Amino acid sequence: QVQLVESGGGLVQAGGSLRVSCAVSGGTFSSYVMGWFRQAPGKERELVTAINKDGNYRHYADSVKGRFTISRDNTKSTVYLQMNSLKPEDTAVYYCAASRGFIATMRARGVDYWGQGTQVTVSS
Repeated sequence: QVQLVESGGGLVQAGGSLRVSCAVSGGTFSSYVMGWFRQAPGKERELVTAINKDGNYRHYADSVKGRFTISRDNTKSTVYLQMNSLKPEDTAVYYCAASRGFIATMRARGVDYWGQGTQVTVSS
């Protein structure tokens, strides 16, 4: 059974930085496209960023380009999201996601596995 476990969320002031991690177990990590979604109260879950299986191609939502960086370590079965210059509108529950398809699959919300989510709160 594939499990995704996020860690590293928390409270940070606007302009600050935070890194969240997602450790994957029970599957072949290098065979998954990995991504981060977020869901703010009253809003739909949206794709923030995704990284392909080799780690050499990344997709970012326009709202986070230049501020967020996704990376992966296939030797540790872990994907990371570095968030800089955080804004109050980045406040949300952040979910790690894995897909057997491609980045385009994840952009179409084709997700095979979800993490439980980690809260990120940015105060103004």
